[in-house]
Amino acid sequence: MSRRGPKNFAKLAFVLADAEEPVDADMDHFRDRILAAGPGDELVALWRRKLTAWDFEQSPTWSVTAPRTPERRADVYDKLAFDADLRKALDDAVPVHPEPGCVTISRDFQPWYTREQAANRSFYWSSYERLLRRKGWSDAAVAGLDEAAHAVVERLADPTRVDSYGARGLVVGYVQSGKTANFTGVIAKAIDAGYRLVIVLGGTLNLLRGQTQRRLDMELIGQENILGAADPNDPDALVGIDYQDDEDWPAKFVSFGARPSVLGAFDIERLTSRDRDYMALERGISALEFEKPDRTRPLHDPANLHAARARVMVVKKNKSVLEKLVKDLKKIGPILGEIPALIIDDESDQASVNTTDPKKWEAGTVTRTAINGQISKLLKLLPRAQYVGYTATPFANVFIDPGDEEDLFPRDFLISLPRPTGYMGVQDFHDLDTVGGGEAEKRHVRGIYDSTGDRLQEALDAFVLTGALKLYRADHGVPSGPFRHHTMLVHESVRMAEHAALALRINTLWHNAAYTGPEGHTRLAGLFEKDFRPHTDGSLPTPTSYADLKPYVHEARRLINRGGSPVIVVNGESERDYAQPDLDFDRTPNVWKILVGGTKLSRGFTVEGLTVTYYRRTTQQADTLMQMGRWFGFRPGYRDLVRLYIGREEQIGKGRGAKTVDLYEAFEAICRDEELFRAELARYAPLVDGRPQVTPAQIPPLVAQHLPWVKPSARNKMFNAELVEVRSPGVWEELTAYPEDPEALRHNVECWAPVLGALSPAPVPLGVDGGPQYDARVGTMSHQELLTVLCDLRWSVPEQFSPRLAFLLDAGREPSTIDDWFVIAPMQASVGRNEARIMGQGPFSVARRKRRRGPLFGGIRDPKHVAAAMRLAGATDLTGNATVEQNVQARRGALVLYPVVESEPRITPDGSVDPRDLVMAFAFVAPPSTARSDRPLVRFRAIDSTRAEAAIIDRDNVRS
Repeated sequence: MSRRGPKNFAKLAFVLADAEEPVDADMDHFRDRILAAGPGDELVALWRRKLTAWDFEQSPTWSVTAPRTPERRADVYDKLAFDADLRKALDDAVPVHPEPGCVTISRDFQPWYTREQAANRSFYWSSYERLLRRKGWSDAAVAGLDEAAHAVVERLADPTRVDSYGARGLVVGYVQSGKTANFTGVIAKAIDAGYRLVIVLGGTLNLLRGQTQRRLDMELIGQENILGAADPNDPDALVGIDYQDDEDWPAKFVSFGARPSVLGAFDIERLTSRDRDYMALERGISALEFEKPDRTRPLHDPANLHAARARVMVVKKNKSVLEKLVKDLKKIGPILGEIPALIIDDESDQASVNTTDPKKWEAGTVTRTAINGQISKLLKLLPRAQYVGYTATPFANVFIDPGDEEDLFPRDFLISLPRPTGYMGVQDFHDLDTVGGGEAEKRHVRGIYDSTGDRLQEALDAFVLTGALKLYRADHGVPSGPFRHHTMLVHESVRMAEHAALALRINTLWHNAAYTGPEGHTRLAGLFEKDFRPHTDGSLPTPTSYADLKPYVHEARRLINRGGSPVIVVNGESERDYAQPDLDFDRTPNVWKILVGGTKLSRGFTVEGLTVTYYRRTTQQADTLMQMGRWFGFRPGYRDLVRLYIGREEQIGKGRGAKTVDLYEAFEAICRDEELFRAELARYAPLVDGRPQVTPAQIPPLVAQHLPWVKPSARNKMFNAELVEVRSPGVWEELTAYPEDPEALRHNVECWAPVLGALSPAPVPLGVDGGPQYDARVGTMSHQELLTVLCDLRWSVPEQFSPRLAFLLDAGREPSTIDDWFVIAPMQASVGRNEARIMGQGPFSVARRKRRRGPLFGGIRDPKHVAAAMRLAGATDLTGNATVEQNVQARRGALVLYPVVESEPRITPDGSVDPRDLVMAFAFVAPPSTARSDRPLVRFRAIDSTRAEAAIIDRDNVRS
């Protein structure tokens, strides 16, 4: 029953039991045992682990079914030869997990890392897997990590291959979502497979580097490798060895029971420690002298490779540190060409990317930034080095010029990790498909100001209240309690002087808050009743009144004020500015503090126990803004208590160029960009005829931008690629780049006028079973008639629509894949609805929408309109009402018209909206018949990256 695949279980049990003949009664007993199993039954736990692993396995040799589907589970049961009753019993005990797995965009690669090979050499991975289960990871979470890590390792070069090849890849996770766990798994599998030098680039601060080192030491490298030859029972032998002052040592550090080399595996030698970054090899170049049993063969030969120790170092992304490493490696000599190496670049879009202006390069040369240059030198010195970047904000990485062979573009693969179970992210703070705010915003999001002014005092009160609620829950048996850390983040500016002033202000508010007197308790009681009790998780213990919570408020206040101040300022230019005990969440038993800071709190630094955030910092780059979202992450036992106070009207820039922005809106826009990017990757990931639809070099055009003032990344990181065609059969496509010029708006209204005139005079009801219905004026038009309209429209950003128009034009060519379109003009039903005539026709419902501080609108659709349009286009199996079903045809698309005004429009003498004030917005769903197996879903045209003058496209200057 290995990962090689399921086999006939009855026959296998018969062989293993050494019985004379198989007995059907044994299978009946097995089924009865499964049915009668309790919550902690070991047999069910074993089968849950095996079935989940088989369910999750990507592209196994033993099945052609898709992972995480009922079809995959049925195939497993068929191979196990289980009857219907046993299948039902196991399905009840171990349901199929339908959540999507990782998405991989990859070039063709040479298969070498099979499941059989992974199972045969799995010492460190098996140890890591056992540790994750001890930490409480579910079988689904472990299996998901296994598959994601396997997907990375199988795309690295075979460490035993004769010719050298260095793969380049990128893994995209979510902010604070467990990327470290993934690359720990990748390292475990890679060193098991034969990689013998691992270099982890772990942040730009010692604090961050030390966090990564400790994590790897605790969960992968283990006690025996840390101790080396030191006797753990001899206090003198332990002097100077890491973690003797760590409260988690040795209990929470993985142990193998003996040195791995004694157990038939191989040891890991650390070249850095928790407190020591790479300075110089302690024993000179001998630290990288690999033992070779057969000196006539290279190190990468299997005869030598699997007997050698692995070396691991965690290195800060610092110019002087990397220079020392490069200098030492140069001393090693020819052996460098034999070492299978793995470079993991954590937060790979920070510092690693070359940001020099191509226009300033000398002819035929590339000027590199310091850290990018050192990484490039590392890769040159180690021809067998595989480079894998990890980030939550990939845009800078995918915009690297793929024509620069010495740079870090992920030419071989890009893997998007799924949103982890229990993760608190975008969907918990933004109601992306809800007009006017929804439940997520009501639960967690608050403005910086209310009718009384600044709400910083309220945020402080919320911090005290949530601390008291955590203590209450810990006292009442919440499994995730006691809550070790409890923090609040205040982020207003990057300026250190402003941090000091803000810390002083918070201290003043704190000491005047009267938390021990009647005034303070009255204020806390009011906030508890108004904001917390209505939104608490009913499955977690919560006091019914403030009186029950009051005893815990005193202890929460004491813990926060310990040391005389509730505030820690986190900023500075030197490392000593961060050498504060209360910033070390690993070594400090309880950090209950308010952290005030800027940039250093927005990248890589995990603020443990973060519950309340007060955020006003602005930036004009999407990746920087997203990295500031420290409120994303895992909040076991207190996610309902999380509060985000965020600026809704904040100023960016100065003087005439200053503008007022909505930070919450900005986060929502970049969240949409990120989700769209992930969705696009998922669309293009499936192979067609065994070949990739896209390669990593074709990824840049999939990056979206909803807000014109928030660019995906810095301008000097953006690759020049132009999207020529996007094929989207069965996909809702919504356009947002409508013109601002009044004459262009008038022109577009005139284009649509014949369509409006052809719609039914009386509205008809549309909807699908189980969903809301709405009235709409409807009609049909041929595909060629629609193309006549679409080809004549004007746009503020033409390149947003032109790739989609290319698709629709192709769909109308011979042989045509589409006949006609069902056009829908929804009618509003609300009391305050807006109706008006358009070009003398109608009336029609007119929606009120705002642009996102520029030519682009945000979401225009009303979510309830989507289902009927999808059904009419044949893109869903949902059943529509009578009107919908009467109009469903195999080669018919659906188009939804949204006449939009941005302010009070002018009205013409005949009662029509002035066409100069009207935006004719629309969305469409092309029918599945437009899918063509002989055409890729996307086509690209790239400007020649060797032309320095064309290295950057400024999309803001492209207008019609």
